[in-house]
Amino acid sequence: MAVDDILKKAAARARQMNLSYAGALMPGEAYDVWRNAPRATLVDVRTRAEWDFVGRIPGAVEIELLTYPANLPNTAFLAELESKVDRACPVLFICRSGGRSHNAAAIATQAGFGECFNVLEGFEGDKDAQGHRNTTGGWRAAGLPWTQN
Repeated sequence: MAVDDILKKAAARARQMNLSYAGALMPGEAYDVWRNAPRATLVDVRTRAEWDFVGRIPGAVEIELLTYPANLPNTAFLAELESKVDRACPVLFICRSGGRSHNAAAIATQAGFGECFNVLEGFEGDKDAQGHRNTTGGWRAAGLPWTQN
């Protein structure tokens, strides 16, 4: 699917979900936009512990939204985002399951970043019937690029 078609679909989801930012993308769509839209940036807002112990997305910009281990807001989040990301280009936010990335997209939009998107399902997806992640949805379950230390 062409990037423009994916972004239209993401914008339609945003309207359906009453989101304050540009759109919501499924993991495969986010990967296609990240790879094919000029200067699009994928920003992983999970914690350092998650990057180190769960896995990383090669090439993603890593900025904690909440700090580890205190789980407090990263007061430098916007400053880090502004120093690493072009506010005029599409910014795709991802976290574990889509909650923190939703908040990051809203915060960035309020700060003047024009095209902010949440990656639905996140890196690990929702829990399955046994309470495990990485089997029902998410970046990893979709077979998209990731590494683990």
